[in-house]
Amino acid sequence: MTGPDPRERPPRDPVRLHEEFEAVWGNPTGWRALSVVNHTIVMRRFMITGGVFFVIAGLLSMLMRSQLARPSHGFMGAEAYSQAFTMHGTMMMFLFAVPVLQGLAGYLLPKMLGARDLVFPRLSAFGYWCYLFGGIILCFSLLLGLAPDAGWFMYTPLSSSVYSPGVHSDFWLLGVTFVEISTMAAAIDLVVSILRTRAHGMGLQHLPIFAWSILVSSMMIIVGFPPLILASILLELERAAGWAFFDPTRGGDPLLWQHLFWLFGHPEVYIIFLPAAGIVSTLVPVFAGRPLVGYSWVVVSLIAVGFLSFGLWVHHMFAVGIPALAQSFFAVASMLVAIPTGIQVFAWLATLWSGRPVWSLPMLWIGGFVAIFVLGGLTGVMVAFVPFDWQVHDTHFVVAHLHYVLVGGMVFPLIAGLYYWMPLFSARLPSQRLGHVGFWLTFIGFNGTFLVMHWTGLLGMPRRAYTYPTGLGWDLPNLVSSVFGFVMAFGLAAVLLDWVLHFRWGRRAPENPWRADTLEWASGMPPRSYNFASLPSLPTRHPLWDHPDLPRSIEQGRHELPQATHGRRETLGCDPVTGEPREVMVLPGNSWLPLLAGLLLAGLCISLLAKAYPVALGLTALVVLVLLRWSWENGAYSREAAAVADELPEGLRLHTRTQDGPGLWGMGMTLLADAALYASLVFAWLYLWTAAPDWRPPARSPIGTWPLAWAAGSLALGAAVMGRAVRRLRQGHVAGLRGGLLLASGLGLAGCIVLGWLLLQAPLQPRASAHDAVLAFTLWFLLVHGALSTVTAALQAWRIHVEHVSVDAPYEPGVVLMLWIFTAAAGAVAWVAMSLLPIVIGGF
Repeated sequence: MTGPDPRERPPRDPVRLHEEFEAVWGNPTGWRALSVVNHTIVMRRFMITGGVFFVIAGLLSMLMRSQLARPSHGFMGAEAYSQAFTMHGTMMMFLFAVPVLQGLAGYLLPKMLGARDLVFPRLSAFGYWCYLFGGIILCFSLLLGLAPDAGWFMYTPLSSSVYSPGVHSDFWLLGVTFVEISTMAAAIDLVVSILRTRAHGMGLQHLPIFAWSILVSSMMIIVGFPPLILASILLELERAAGWAFFDPTRGGDPLLWQHLFWLFGHPEVYIIFLPAAGIVSTLVPVFAGRPLVGYSWVVVSLIAVGFLSFGLWVHHMFAVGIPALAQSFFAVASMLVAIPTGIQVFAWLATLWSGRPVWSLPMLWIGGFVAIFVLGGLTGVMVAFVPFDWQVHDTHFVVAHLHYVLVGGMVFPLIAGLYYWMPLFSARLPSQRLGHVGFWLTFIGFNGTFLVMHWTGLLGMPRRAYTYPTGLGWDLPNLVSSVFGFVMAFGLAAVLLDWVLHFRWGRRAPENPWRADTLEWASGMPPRSYNFASLPSLPTRHPLWDHPDLPRSIEQGRHELPQATHGRRETLGCDPVTGEPREVMVLPGNSWLPLLAGLLLAGLCISLLAKAYPVALGLTALVVLVLLRWSWENGAYSREAAAVADELPEGLRLHTRTQDGPGLWGMGMTLLADAALYASLVFAWLYLWTAAPDWRPPARSPIGTWPLAWAAGSLALGAAVMGRAVRRLRQGHVAGLRGGLLLASGLGLAGCIVLGWLLLQAPLQPRASAHDAVLAFTLWFLLVHGALSTVTAALQAWRIHVEHVSVDAPYEPGVVLMLWIFTAAAGAVAWVAMSLLPIVIGGF
């Protein structure tokens, strides 16, 4: 059968075509490889680094199981156990689970979607360096004996400076926040890439189910991670500067930390599960030999799980004194989420039932996943019942449930997926014998470890306890769990050994070894740096089943964008719904800027840990300069290259010549995350106002009523002026454009002056009052955003002067306008919530 594109071009010599593309897309070697931004290389680094952190976290868990094997065991002391416990959970949740899944997604999705790279390759590279350096900083705390020891959830006041002096908790707060920059960057990149860089005709109804799962989970990251980022910043300010946020004696509330943490923490469970479910929904049809049953239902269930997961966070707090009505609501929501999850399980079973499943090595891990995850889901429904949760809260029953859901729901599908896509990485097949040994040792060891822990939990054994006396019925179960824990460790070691050995001694894999239906198997084994020599039209969910000859026609350059002599890294930009081409996106090439920015941020993190605040201030200034230089260079694509727009598909232009480039979408996702953080800040203000046990607002607001209104009004007026300038530019009018941008910048500067005056002159006492601490933090938030808006508007005026922005290249000011609108809206919300509302409430 021929390829699906009716506008196929004459074939070209694949060898010469490959040489042409390698000249533009090829990756340097040696020390220059550190500047590579290609997604295939960067995402492989993510996965390898995550694997190293997984091994370290696994070794910590074995140390803990050794300590708990016998009662009154002296293998580890309380402090060492607390550090191991905290770092195990932190590394598994923040350094392994999400980064590895994002790495796999970033590696596969451009290949699945018919694109040549992710839409923000330099952002992905920057994210990797933040991930690597943040993880190294966290691990270094172990070597220094200064690892965090307040638990991976860092509950206050246990993590406050009173009960956790020194830098133990600071390593967690700064290191995890540093790592979360990487997670947010990857999520934004993945969302925009899925929506805007797909093959011609790949509408949402044709999107691979794995892409759907990553789209939903990435949107959850963008909305769900900012509450934890805010909480970490607030707690670090409380520890380092003495500001009052969580101290009840100064008007704060330690429960605020729990609310902010679990606003992140419970969606995090599904952020991990949904990509794993996407792997299962991808593999099951391949090995069943038929399309996935209920594709639309599975998509709806993924979206439903993502939506419902944000309404469950309080079920982690049933034992802290939540009102009965709230407990009932969150209990119902906790049980309701099982429905869309069950839909996916039934879709997998129906696909297997109606097909002819081949129980190869990847399917063995899928079978283990289904058995373990269903059991974990059943115990999840059990702990959703408030009376039962009260009995097992903070016992080993919850530990067992957590591992059944997370390890069963993520690690087993991940290993299945890695076995499945291993030929794509290495062009070799894994060992069936060693792979089977690894599976059965892991499966038996896992159930022997954590199934028994349900029993110890029901017998009342508390979690986080480093030892226990004999005679309570916990001796034998703990010994059994520890023995089987080592069995599981041997199984995972066998899996890792199989993966390492197969790169050298594995049997060569044939083309499309699993007879898969998705497009990544047409990108070569291993894939080329540019993925595809030409980009086909794909109005189908199963391109390789419907068009088996597609890989050869792609390699021969018979589809769209089959040239690279112009020197640009090009891929198609599509309509987010229909998949119809909108423009040709020009992607930035290799650069040292991501590594430099990551190194400076790492230095900033270390200087904050060392309390070297002048050094931190200087590094902050350097980071800002590097990021501004990066943004200038990233937007300043060579005018000569952009002018040579020959051989573009009919009706398409380079994205630099449109009003809807990828930067607009990237800014939209970034501001969505920013809005989630700001909404969490407003939530903290309202929560403390209504629930803090000793909330003491002054009779008169220390910032008054109208100064904040003047600042917000100035920012809003600047946004209006900026909006008018952007509209005129898009209509083709350039007269007065620079003046409008400079006027907007001046209005922003005026707003910043008022905010700065408030911070300097208002009688705020953030060290004495949580009320004033939240006010001061909000003013700083507005000041930073106002300053950023001011500077970017002025830079746009300069870019017009040097002709980087013009009627022919109009989209950059629209990106800046989005920042202005957000800043103005944030100022208005702050005035209403913190200046106007207290007066209105006080009048009743």
